[in-house]
Amino acid sequence: MKVFEYLMDKLEKERLHFTLIDPEKQNTKRSKDLARVAKEAGTDAIMVGGSTPIEQKILDRTVIEVKKTELPVILFPSSANFLSRYANAIFFLSLSNSKDRRYLVGEQVKGVSIIKKIGIEPISVGYILVKPGMKVGEIGRADLIQREDIDLAARYALTAQYFGMKFVYLEAGSGSLLSVPDKMIAEVKRNIDIPLIVGGGIRSDRIAKEKLKAGADILVTGNIIEGQLTKLQDIILATKRGKVGIG
Repeated sequence: MKVFEYLMDKLEKERLHFTLIDPEKQNTKRSKDLARVAKEAGTDAIMVGGSTPIEQKILDRTVIEVKKTELPVILFPSSANFLSRYANAIFFLSLSNSKDRRYLVGEQVKGVSIIKKIGIEPISVGYILVKPGMKVGEIGRADLIQREDIDLAARYALTAQYFGMKFVYLEAGSGSLLSVPDKMIAEVKRNIDIPLIVGGGIRSDRIAKEKLKAGADILVTGNIIEGQLTKLQDIILATKRGKVGIG
């Protein structure tokens, strides 16, 4: 079964949680350990990605080790160089509110032939950065969605759907102290018919519950996994108790 089909099948039954691992922040053994901990806590997939370039051998080793959990491993690329033949799938991202053509379509054009050649499953995602945006917003030269500009976020999301994207991903930025506003999530969800991923600033089960209640279908956490297993378990438990289905 393709990763996209696997995810959609699970979404018919429950909300999902993805764990984001940045191979730049720890060695490959630590990445493997983090993935194992996340699996034990109940995460549904592992995203491997980061905002800055990384050596190919480190990326490959990280993906190989993380795959030992037998969870789907999805690349979350920062550029056309962030590719590994060992991954199960790749989020084929377009940073919808970037001011730089490179992140709208340029890096994608550079990497698409390689993706086809090595046979990674592409899953198209409309990626939308909300203030504060953090490092990824800076690197991606994003025209950040202001936190009160709910209508604009909804229009970006609907545009992504009309472009044929499989998912919309609202992101406040890795390490952010602020999460995507609940009202924004609700309005985006009201306007689209495809699954909504929400990440950035989800640091507790309380925040997770708020995002799920607002309409998130999939939650992504990254930094929370470091030394905070109990919090991770609580967030995943809250996710699994969320309303079933993507409608």
